[in-house]
Amino acid sequence: MGNDGGSIPTRRELVKEAARDPTTTEIKQSQHERQEYGWSTDPITRKPLSPPIVSDSNGKLYNKESIIEYLLPSDHATTTKADADTVLQGSVKSLKDVVEVKFDVDTNAGKDAKNAWKCPVTGDRLGPGEKAVYLVPCGHAFSATAIKEVSGERCVTCDQEYASNDIIPILPTTPEDIARLSLRAKTLKEKGLAHSLKKAAKESKKRKKREEVDEAPALVPVTDKKHANNINNSSTAALTAKVLQEQEAKKRRMHNDNLKTLFSSRDQSKPLGKSADFMTRGYDIPAGAKR
Repeated sequence: MGNDGGSIPTRRELVKEAARDPTTTEIKQSQHERQEYGWSTDPITRKPLSPPIVSDSNGKLYNKESIIEYLLPSDHATTTKADADTVLQGSVKSLKDVVEVKFDVDTNAGKDAKNAWKCPVTGDRLGPGEKAVYLVPCGHAFSATAIKEVSGERCVTCDQEYASNDIIPILPTTPEDIARLSLRAKTLKEKGLAHSLKKAAKESKKRKKREEVDEAPALVPVTDKKHANNINNSSTAALTAKVLQEQEAKKRRMHNDNLKTLFSSRDQSKPLGKSADFMTRGYDIPAGAKR
């Protein structure tokens, strides 16, 4: 019938099915998978989450080391700047834009359990499928149920005061929580405050000009070991120094003499001549052999 073998396509094969909305079960399954990933994996480096863990104004969890590496200007980072910008969406421009989340470890959990965290009040597990929150500025994490039941706006772990708007849901899924966090970030920015409630870092004119041209987030003012030693937080300073050392090691490996021997130092604009080997010299038929 002129259809490569005589097969006649049916209407079902020719007409595509209309797109359908996902079912409630499919939506819940997709949300649970995202929750499992967010509770176990750093979204920037795709490495397992391990303390110290920080969170931005959107409630996402990151390894503090990956945030420092993102903020440090380096050509030898493990992830590209564009990939990190896609994940962060402009929420982190300095270390003041993240809060270190302090989880209570469940010592009774099995050895195979990943990130065995629990609520210090109710003892409930904190992880996928459980609504958890942390407080700003102290960073202590609890189950959402415990925060509702505790009277007074003081952290039961460190007794530090907090405002009701500074209860940050971890990996929020409901539109209400997402909208509230977005409004909170906007309000703090208008007040000149960062997510940690500290005064937001001022951007230099040179940095602002670079952002307008490159549309890149501002970098944290920590660019070398000398500045790293001036950081007030000792743990952050140690972690920053570690990242800088790793970047220096990568740079030294890239400039290793052994690597240089793999590449020719010959001027490519000049012909090879008789110095070429049998693979690059080519093959010419002797004149006497030509017919």
